[in-house]
Amino acid sequence: MFDVKDTDLFDLEEEDFDTVLAEDIKFTGNIKFAKPFMIRGTVNGSIDATGDLVIDTNAVVSAEISAARVLVRGKVDGNILASKIVFVSATGSVSGDISSAQVVLEPGSRFSGRCTMLESN
Repeated sequence: MFDVKDTDLFDLEEEDFDTVLAEDIKFTGNIKFAKPFMIRGTVNGSIDATGDLVIDTNAVVSAEISAARVLVRGKVDGNILASKIVFVSATGSVSGDISSAQVVLEPGSRFSGRCTMLESN
């Protein structure tokens, strides 16, 4: 097995997030945040963050995303820019370009787009 840096994002439980967008919520607009944020519902618009973002298993996100670390377990339609890491799990799919210092596509994940590796800070 391989070791991936910055994966403590996987160890976060729901109570570790200041904000969780519940499964029954559909949000359209711009989201900005600095603390860890979890999406379980549907988002259309843009996400601009300095913190971590988790897109949970049943979440559907159609947005341009900018964050420090992004974990995709659900579906993303849009480009992702992450300063540290983008991790697409086996249940995740991304349709859009990914730009990050580190990119992990777990076996079983789906990705359609271009990948650009950025220099680490």
